[in-house]
Amino acid sequence: MILETLSLHWPDEAACAATAARLARHPGLRRACIELHGPLGAGKTTLVRHLLRALGVSGRIKSPSYAIVEPYELPAGESGEAGAAWHFDFYRFGDPLEWEDAGLRDLFASPGLKLVEWPERVAGLLPAADLRIIIEPQLDAGRQVQLQPGTALGRELISD
Repeated sequence: MILETLSLHWPDEAACAATAARLARHPGLRRACIELHGPLGAGKTTLVRHLLRALGVSGRIKSPSYAIVEPYELPAGESGEAGAAWHFDFYRFGDPLEWEDAGLRDLFASPGLKLVEWPERVAGLLPAADLRIIIEPQLDAGRQVQLQPGTALGRELISD
């Protein structure tokens, strides 16, 4: 179920960072499941990096292309509680049995932020996304972006 879509244009990476900072201000983000859609090179991992930085993650933030998942500890937010985030990249995911073998069901059932690149590769295995972010590269090197809430939490995340 898609509620209201927010459409944005990112002329540059600074606009991507500003969107990440805006999302990071919402305490509910720390418990959201966010799907990231777009072709290779669209900026999905760049958005994740900006989002994790805006949430206070320091140190190296790397793409989980080969590892499938990278975990991060989130410093205490406004509520005073620290949290966790997981960045998933299912581009190279090939066998649904990997889902169980890797313990991914348990990770998605646990509290924390889940950021999922290439969710279509694991269709039917993921929980419902709170927010779908669709990034489309433009000829001018900018990005056309749609933020589509799938739940009430997703709607909260994009409302200001």
